[in-house]
Amino acid sequence: MLIDFAGLKPVEAYEWMSALIVPRPIAWVSTLDGQGRANLAPFSFFQMITGKPPTLLICPLLQRGGKLKDTVNNISASGEFVVNLAAPAQAQALNATSFPFEAGVSEFEACGLQAAPSQLVQPPRVEGAVASFECKLALMEPYPRHEPSCHLIFGQVLAAHVDDQLLDADGKLDPGQVDLLFRMGGEWYGRSRTESNFTLPRPR
Repeated sequence: MLIDFAGLKPVEAYEWMSALIVPRPIAWVSTLDGQGRANLAPFSFFQMITGKPPTLLICPLLQRGGKLKDTVNNISASGEFVVNLAAPAQAQALNATSFPFEAGVSEFEACGLQAAPSQLVQPPRVEGAVASFECKLALMEPYPRHEPSCHLIFGQVLAAHVDDQLLDADGKLDPGQVDLLFRMGGEWYGRSRTESNFTLPRPR
């Protein structure tokens, strides 16, 4: 089957891509507005970019009518945010924070989530998250420039909080223990730790 994307509506292109480019990790992003009120929102357009300097990328889409999401406004104003990685047990809470609350409403409070203090940035992190990356804004650009549909937000990672249960006897991260919630197409979600996972050393 050949799909000509030139003839698709944006929502149709989104549906094909989001269903096939899987799994997608979820950035559960916490920020603060100008009055110090916390915001928390999930984004599955998210990836690491480089380790030098340690940098990740989130891509919040514009809301209907071209309105910027609170996350974008808050990061633009403060230059700080935290990317939390949710455990499968937090699926319901994460999904609840995707509701379009009015600006100024704290998703932490509205969805019954506990906030934990960060160390190097002002926005709080999510208590119980598998990991949380404290970030400072490195670059923010609308994309595409002529008619933006999203913002590319690069964040330099300053520090990370990691669940101690993920560490081996030497204090190093055991990849086989990492169990994250991830997004698939439509309303499908998954988890990263399954019996079908396997190791595969690189050729030498």
